[in-house]
Amino acid sequence: MRELYNALKATSTGEVLWQEPMKDHTTFKIGGPSDIMVIPNSIEDLRQVIKLIKEEAAKKFIEIPFMIIGAGSNLLVSDKGIRGVVIKINKSFSNITVKGTTLISEAGATLTAISRAAQNSGLTGLEFAVGIPGTVGGAMVMNAGAYGGEIKNVLKSAKVMDLKGNIKVLSNSDLHFGYRHSLFMEESLVALEATFSLEAGDKEEIAARMSELTKQRTSKQPINMPCAGSVFKRPPDNFVGPLVEKAGLKGYRIGGAEVSIKHAGFIVNVGGATCKDVVDLIKHIQDTIKEKFGVSLEPEVRVVGEL
Repeated sequence: MRELYNALKATSTGEVLWQEPMKDHTTFKIGGPSDIMVIPNSIEDLRQVIKLIKEEAAKKFIEIPFMIIGAGSNLLVSDKGIRGVVIKINKSFSNITVKGTTLISEAGATLTAISRAAQNSGLTGLEFAVGIPGTVGGAMVMNAGAYGGEIKNVLKSAKVMDLKGNIKVLSNSDLHFGYRHSLFMEESLVALEATFSLEAGDKEEIAARMSELTKQRTSKQPINMPCAGSVFKRPPDNFVGPLVEKAGLKGYRIGGAEVSIKHAGFIVNVGGATCKDVVDLIKHIQDTIKEKFGVSLEPEVRVVGEL
């Protein structure tokens, strides 16, 4: 990996880091080091980074895994870290433009940033996204949503790159959107840009709605603590938080991982939590809810890295 690091360091115009702690790149503040982290500063840089990784792998007849991340808001990284290369799409890919009722955003822009940009332009449709701690790229990948809104409801098209470096534009219908699901989970594609189709609205009304949703989020969710948002997908005809609370698990703790006392659908890092603490707590919640209510909970948070 050191040879690959040196090669990337010599060719990438972005940032190349060795043994970078993943806890510094996830909202959970958990995770061991990635062998290599690259933070590309352009689409061409991203294309060359992926090309170089594949060439090095082919030259040595080995597989060199790599993964793309954004804000790390839905990731739980193992305590041993991530083998291979982590490519982080962030502020170098955060340009936002508005043309009429269309908002175009690069994948590294935050959801709060695009919702604010829409409001400033008098466009409605992205109010639900304010306060969601993730990037546009990550939101497309998992069809992020909150308060009745989802990315699939406002996304017109997505610009993506395949692992051969080819760039194409996919329409909403091409993206196989479902509940916390998209084509990105089926195929190896990198989200580059999103085009949103919005509607004209009153700036003050939009701002009021965003303020209302922000108050709801801050009053009901532990946003001031390290976490990864909702831990579980919503089960059919039910809600995770009330189920966990009815089971008496609010405040239940394993190591530094705790079921939030503010919202039982969240697990928070109260200090020094490890990936194992969180995984064990997730398993305990699943077992308890299944035993008490016969409901199976499916994790929404992605566990990645060397286990």
